[in-house]
Amino acid sequence: MRKIYKFFSIFLILISFSCEGEISDFNDNFSNEISYPYDFFINHNGLNRMYTLYKPDNLKEKAPLVFILHGYTSNSTNIMNYSAMNSIADRHGFMVCYPQGTRNLYTGQTHWNANLKEMSSVDDSAFLKDLAKKLQAEYNLSDKNTFVGGMSNGGFMSYTLGCERSDTFKAIASITGTMSGYDWRNCNPGKVPVLQISGTNDMVVPIDGSMSSAGGWGGAPHIEKIMTYWSNINECNKTKSENVLDVDNTDNSYVKLDKKIDCYSNHEIWLYTIYGGGHTWPGAWGNMDISASEEIWKFFSRYIE
Repeated sequence: MRKIYKFFSIFLILISFSCEGEISDFNDNFSNEISYPYDFFINHNGLNRMYTLYKPDNLKEKAPLVFILHGYTSNSTNIMNYSAMNSIADRHGFMVCYPQGTRNLYTGQTHWNANLKEMSSVDDSAFLKDLAKKLQAEYNLSDKNTFVGGMSNGGFMSYTLGCERSDTFKAIASITGTMSGYDWRNCNPGKVPVLQISGTNDMVVPIDGSMSSAGGWGGAPHIEKIMTYWSNINECNKTKSENVLDVDNTDNSYVKLDKKIDCYSNHEIWLYTIYGGGHTWPGAWGNMDISASEEIWKFFSRYIE
């Protein structure tokens, strides 16, 4: 009887090890079979936050990570689709994260809290920093080569991260955004390279700094003064201007690029002014002489270590 009991005990142990191996293999296979882009969720400060992740097939260890932030009232899927940043990631081998903003308590609209203290108490600055650290660890990405850019309110948030999280985000890009009033008055940044694209006919975020201060949005001056501010932070000594080829004369706009150069550690400041341009993402709609997404990556790739 004792021999029979011993036999069945060994049998059950073997089955247990076999099942554990099958479960492990199942989990590994599930991880490998994720089809990107894929929506993930994370609890942060009691909020269930969503982010869409794109991992190109050719992603290598210590690859760069690029965050792309949607605009006010928009979402991660929209900006992923119109920016077409995934195709650029395929060509250059970096990961793209499209986080989702939360809903404004008063209006119910999706937003990023770029220190918009009159309308939001969500700590998006900490959320995006913590998410970057999480992705760096999970996917063995470079902790030195993480970048952030965004459209409109996403551009505002990029400046907030430049002010507060320069230890995490290496360079920033703002497409039709600017600095919030609070950030303009209180920014205490490290040295961060900055790319800005603004349209002279943008009535949503006017280039001249005349945006309403309601909700904490306004307060920043003309975009050229903001570029001078960051130029001084980065100790730039020279300005270089160039006209961008007007390859599409049907879009009723043209582009001029002004660069602040000869800076600390080559941390340049680039301002693309779209003359006749509105509140748009060039290359997707509006001006078609440049692709904002291509220009963003061209700028970020200058700072890869």
